Amino acid sequence: MPWPLYLLRRPSPLRSASPAVRLLSQSCGVLKKQDRVRDHGFDNYMEVHKKVRKVLKFQELIQSQPGRTICVARLDSLARRLGFRQFESGAFILRFPHVFEVYEHPVQRNLWCRLTRSASRQIGAESSALAAQLPDAVIRLRRLLMMSSTGRLRLDHIRVARYDLGLPDDFEQSAILANPSFFRVCGSAGGPKFVEIVDRDPELACCEIERLREREYRERGKDAESIRFSFIVNFPPGFKISKFYKIAVWKWQRMPYWSPYEDVSGYDLRSLEAQRRMEKRAVATIHELLCLTVEKKITLERIAHFRNEFNLPKKLKDFLLQHQGIFYISTRGNHGKLHTIFLREAYRRGDLIEPNDLYMARRGLIDLILAGPRKTGMDRELCHFRRDREDDDGFRRYIDDSCRRDLDPRVGFESGVALSGGETCVNDEEGGDMHLSFQDEGNLELSGEEKSDCESDYLSSEDSDYGEDGDSSKDGDSAEEMAYDGSYDK
Repeated sequence: MPWPLYLLRRPSPLRSASPAVRLLSQSCGVLKKQDRVRDHGFDNYMEVHKKVRKVLKFQELIQSQPGRTICVARLDSLARRLGFRQFESGAFILRFPHVFEVYEHPVQRNLWCRLTRSASRQIGAESSALAAQLPDAVIRLRRLLMMSSTGRLRLDHIRVARYDLGLPDDFEQSAILANPSFFRVCGSAGGPKFVEIVDRDPELACCEIERLREREYRERGKDAESIRFSFIVNFPPGFKISKFYKIAVWKWQRMPYWSPYEDVSGYDLRSLEAQRRMEKRAVATIHELLCLTVEKKITLERIAHFRNEFNLPKKLKDFLLQHQGIFYISTRGNHGKLHTIFLREAYRRGDLIEPNDLYMARRGLIDLILAGPRKTGMDRELCHFRRDREDDDGFRRYIDDSCRRDLDPRVGFESGVALSGGETCVNDEEGGDMHLSFQDEGNLELSGEEKSDCESDYLSSEDSDYGEDGDSSKDGDSAEEMAYDGSYDK
C-alpha cells in the first residue's frame, strides 16, 4: 500500500523559521553568510601599496648591482624576472623621479639609473629603525611562539612573515641564535627547521584587547562589566545591520572564550559550546596576530601558514567575512590574487592611530612615491641643465652644464654645480638632494631678465617634459600589474 502524499511532503522552510533566523545559531552565533562591503579608505591604501611593492623590487635590483647603479639598456631584461613586460621598466622609473635618477654616464655616454639621495636616506632610516626596534621584535616573536599549540613554528613560515613582524633579513642569527635563553632551533637533518620557545613568560601572555578592556574597566568601573569578553566593532560605511544581526552580535560579544595563549589541548572540544568558544578564540588569535605586526596588517596567505599551529578554521576568508566590524579584507593590489587583512580599530583615515618608528620610516617611501614630478623637473632645470636659445625650428636643447666646460675636480656632484648666472648650487650638509634654498629671499639676487627667463623655462618645461608623455604626469598605473608568484617577497 503506497504512503499518503501528505506524509511524503517536506515541510516548507518558511513555515519553520524566517531566512534571517535560520542563518543564526540558537544561542550566540553570527550570520554565516554576509555580503562583503568595501571600504574605499583601505582599498585606496592598497592601491598605493601596489606601487610600493614594485618600487621595492627595483630598489633591491639596483642595490644588488656593482656600484648600486644599473645600465638602462640592461634594466628591461632584468626587470622581466620581476614580472614586468617588455619596455615597461623604463616608463616605470620615469614615473617616480624622487626615487630613481636617470643620468648620463660621463665616459660611456649612455643612460644609467641609480637611487636618489632622498631614497637612499629613506633606506638608511628604515635600516636604523629596524635595528633600534630589534628588542621589541624579539618580544613579538616570543609571543608569536607562545600562541602556537605546540610552542614552535617552522623557520620558513617565520621568514615569509618577517617583513610584517619587523624582523631583519638575518633574523635567524641576530634574533634567534643571539638569544638562546628564549629560542631553540631544532629539526632533523635534511628536514625543515623549527623555532621553539624555551620558557613561557606569564607576563607576555596577555592580549592587546585584554589590556584595552582593563583600561576601559578602570575608567568606567562597573559600567564596563559588559565589555569583559567583547571586541571593538567598527562596521564599514554602507554596512546594513538588521534587527536579528544586532541581537546576534550582542550575544556573541558577551560569550566567554579561551585566551590565544592558553593551552586547550586538555579540554573536551566535542560539545557545541566548546566549538563556539573555539571560533571566538580564533577571532582573538587573528586579532592578536595583527597586533604583533608593524603596520597592523598581513596577507591572508601568510596567516594560512600558521593555521594548524593556531587552530584556525580552514576557510579563513569566509570566516573573516563574518566579522567585518573587526577585520577588513582588501583584494586590491594584485588583481584579486592577494588578500590583505587590516585591523579596523588600528586605522583612522588611512593612517595608524599609534604609529611606530619603523612604520614612519616606511611611510617616507610612500611620500616619495606620491610626490609629483613637476617640482623635480624644475629643480633639474635650475641645477643640472642650461637652456640655449631657441632654434629656428622652435625646439629647445638642454645641454648638460658639466659637458659644456672642462672637467674640474673642484666642481662636481659632491661639491656643487655652477649655474649660468654665477650662483652655485651646493649639496645639503646632511647629504640631501641638490636644491636652491629659497628660505632667505634676500640672499638670492636676480635681475629682471633672469627672473623672466627662469619663469619662461619652468612654464615651457611643463609642456615639453610632461605634455607629450602622458605617463610621466599621471599617478595611475597604465601598465599591467605583476602576477602574484607566491614568493612572498616584500
